Formats: sequence, structure tokens, C-alpha cells
Amino acid sequence: MAGSQADRQTLIEVRKLSTLTELTEAVDLQQRVWGFEDRDVVPLPPFVVAAHTGGQVFGAFESGRMVGFCLAFAGIKPEGRIYLHSHMLAVLPEYHNQGVGRQLKLEQRSDALARGIGLIEWTFDPLQLKNAYFNIARLGAIARRYLENIYGSSSSKLHVGLPSDRVVAEWWLERADGPLRPVLNAEERISIPADIERIRRDDPGRAREIQLSVATRFQACANRGLAAIGFERGEGEGVYLLGRP
Repeated sequence: MAGSQADRQTLIEVRKLSTLTELTEAVDLQQRVWGFEDRDVVPLPPFVVAAHTGGQVFGAFESGRMVGFCLAFAGIKPEGRIYLHSHMLAVLPEYHNQGVGRQLKLEQRSDALARGIGLIEWTFDPLQLKNAYFNIARLGAIARRYLENIYGSSSSKLHVGLPSDRVVAEWWLERADGPLRPVLNAEERISIPADIERIRRDDPGRAREIQLSVATRFQACANRGLAAIGFERGEGEGVYLLGRP
């Protein structure tokens, strides 16, 4: 019988990765999580570069075995703000819903704040509702930018042939309201069927129609200065709540 999430978290150690052996293990783990073909795998050198140039490479371990990692690069905004772009977070399937991803994100936050960095960004597929809930409702990130097919086609079976549309999560570390913050000023709602993963698998044409509708609505809201500031899950749908950030 699996232990509780709290029990699992007490057994997980999160630490920086620095040795070539550990970094290579992270490279291998991404293939096990996403099933990428070689062309889509982030190879070892970018992990090494991130570890030595102000980025972040953290691993999550249980009994010495790596079960997850995150990779972030240092970046700079046009106005000169230093931030971190979290490019990848992977957790082995058998450790999903055990709090491992949240531990990795909180370690990213702690490290960034200790270095005076107040913003971490990353992209995620707006049709992956579990990720949306985690990023927005649990972590307190917002999303106001929608990027169409930013990575091109992917060899991962998880993406089922759709264009790689993404929204940009902005995690303002000193202002994040924490998990499950109430949203009192939502002006728009964008709904996605709760069974979107089945639709992606069984009816790609309908999935593409949903993706195009979400893109149009997100971009229209962004033009009005709105951002996704909350996310709700129900039996039949997941709903982005958009308001003034």
C-alpha cells in the first residue's frame, strides 16, 4: 500500500546536481518520463552549462535513486531584470501526485530568493489541466502570454501530434499568494473539457478545434490586459479564471 503524500515527502531528498554522473542520470530520466526520440532530448552539455552559469539543476532522490529533476537557465529581460527560465521538470510516473514536483519547485523558489531573484518563468501546455491546476492554483503563478507552436512538433506520445502551444507561467516569488488563493476579480472564464486527454487520443480533430479556441480566447484576453490568475477543476471541465494581475 502506498504511503501518504506527507510520508513520501519525508523520504524525498532534494539537492543540487553537480557531478557528471548525476547530470547524466537526469538526461536519462527525461527519456523515461516523456519517451522522447533523440532529437527532442536535452543532452548533457546544457545541464552542465546551467549548473555553472547561475541556472538551477536540482534532483529529487528516494533512497539514493533519482525520481525527478528540474532544469532552469538564467535569463535577462529587455529592461534588465534577471530571472530564471525553468525549462524542464520531470518526475517518474510512479511518483506522480506524491508532492515531488512541488518539492522541486519550492527548492527553486528558495534558491532564487536567496540570490535576490524574484521571478521564475516556464511554459506549459494549457490543455494539460493537472499542470494548470498545479501551476496556478497550487503555486500561485499567473499566465498572460500564449505562444503558438513554440517548440514545433514533438516526438512525445503525451503531445499526440498537436502543435506545441504553450502559455507562460510567471511565478512572482515574493508576491505569490500561495496555494488555492481565492479569485475575486475574474472577468473571463476559459473552459476546457475534463476529458481532454481522451479527446486528444481519440479525436485529434476536435482536440485541435479546442486548442484553437483556447488560443483565440487567451490572446484576446491578453490584449485586454487580463491574465489567468486562478484555475478551478470540476467533474466536467477545468476552468481558467482571468482577471487583472
